[in-house]
Amino acid sequence: MANNPSSKRILIDKANTAVVVVVSVAAFLAVFSLVATKTLISQAAYQNRVISGKRVAVNQLKSDLSAIQQLKKSYDAFNSTTQNAIGGNPNGTGQQDGNNSKIVLDALPSTYDFPALTTSLESLLSTQNVKINTISGTDDEVAQSTNQSSASPSPIAIPFQLSVTSNYDSIKNVVSTFERSIRPIQLTTLDLSGDQKNLNLSINAETYYQPAKALTINTKVVQ
Repeated sequence: MANNPSSKRILIDKANTAVVVVVSVAAFLAVFSLVATKTLISQAAYQNRVISGKRVAVNQLKSDLSAIQQLKKSYDAFNSTTQNAIGGNPNGTGQQDGNNSKIVLDALPSTYDFPALTTSLESLLSTQNVKINTISGTDDEVAQSTNQSSASPSPIAIPFQLSVTSNYDSIKNVVSTFERSIRPIQLTTLDLSGDQKNLNLSINAETYYQPAKALTINTKVVQ
């Protein structure tokens, strides 16, 4: 019996359809494999960067912990001397007394406080047998409030003026007292008038404060 042309056509169409399906599936799988491979490679690279960043952070943390222990030892040694840095008693309450950490904090306060400075100067001069005429300066607290803590703070000058009257020996001791003061005091001008028994000393000077050092903890986004 002769083959039916229509049956052959149907078989050919079915074969073509099967080929198209197979080719389409193969193309889809190939494209999917490429996309998946690229994604996996990208994820693997990202994870490697994350792991590398974590290793750096862990190493830095270990270094910081070691530095903390060393800093603590240095601080304890600095603060446990039998005599403080300016020759006073670490356990005393006098002008030159106090442990070294207190000396440092008193020497360079972290905040601007002009009234506290005048009180400190009055206390310093009260032991020198002088008459305090004036202690003055500009209370610049509003402007100085903008000097906040930073990663690299620098000392900031606080200018002041004072005038005292006494005999020659006491006036001479005032200058020596400023030289031995816990707080750094720089004399800019010094004027003397009168005689040895009634001598007037006028001083323009400046001391300093230093804003606190800021400790910042940064975060890093791994991309």
